[in-house]
Amino acid sequence: MPVFTCFTFLLSSQGTMMDNRFATALVIACVLSLISTIYMAASIGTDFWYEYHTLSPAENVSETGKSIWEEFVSEEADEKTYTDALFRCNGTVGLWRRCITVPKNSHWYSPPEPDMTTNCISFSLSDQFMEKYIEPGNHNSGTDLNRTYLWRLQFLLPFVSLGLMCFGALIGLCACACRSLYPAIATGVLHFLAGLCTLGLVGCYVAGIELLHKKLPLPDDVRGEFGWSFCLACVSAPLQFMAAALFIWAARTNRKEFTLLKAYRVA
Repeated sequence: MPVFTCFTFLLSSQGTMMDNRFATALVIACVLSLISTIYMAASIGTDFWYEYHTLSPAENVSETGKSIWEEFVSEEADEKTYTDALFRCNGTVGLWRRCITVPKNSHWYSPPEPDMTTNCISFSLSDQFMEKYIEPGNHNSGTDLNRTYLWRLQFLLPFVSLGLMCFGALIGLCACACRSLYPAIATGVLHFLAGLCTLGLVGCYVAGIELLHKKLPLPDDVRGEFGWSFCLACVSAPLQFMAAALFIWAARTNRKEFTLLKAYRVA
């Protein structure tokens, strides 16, 4: 919002140097930038990038009692272990955490309709950079380089995207301090790069999920789908591209027209 207010002040201070086209473009670009930042931050912080829906999660959990949750939260849990738990217990996966739905009170008997609760565990930093294996769970099968680097990129790219947008906002504040719209071109370029990073994040995540399911196919009674956190990232990318286009167009066109007007006055 400081950049939005600053650009508004800058537009009002330039008077005849700025017409309504550029003012409207910059205001819309600031709004799009703000919305895309909120969407990106929300998608990073939530756990619904991919969801698994099991037809009978309560029955699956009752078969093994507490063992599923204990294996799921274990520090020694490998990719196959926690993925099987996600399949069987209506799991959800985010960039930072994985969650499963289990009974609130696990007993040796299975009540008719147990109360279910969602429990989550975070991926550690070492988990984010851990090697993926050609056969998930088999450390002797060799490293799957494609999945390893896709996993690492999907962790790093969203933070690069947010960082570029924040840096673009700082340049926008500098533009206000200099009372010039020309630095807004750099803001637009940074938003364009942020959009590429977000688009790369979406592509890496989709490719990683597809490769994982080739190694560990979904059971017949399990359905998987991308969640709303993933959709927020998908929406954020085009918003960043639109904001970038508006910033660059407004700054370049206004600069060009101002130069022509200045040359006309000198003549």
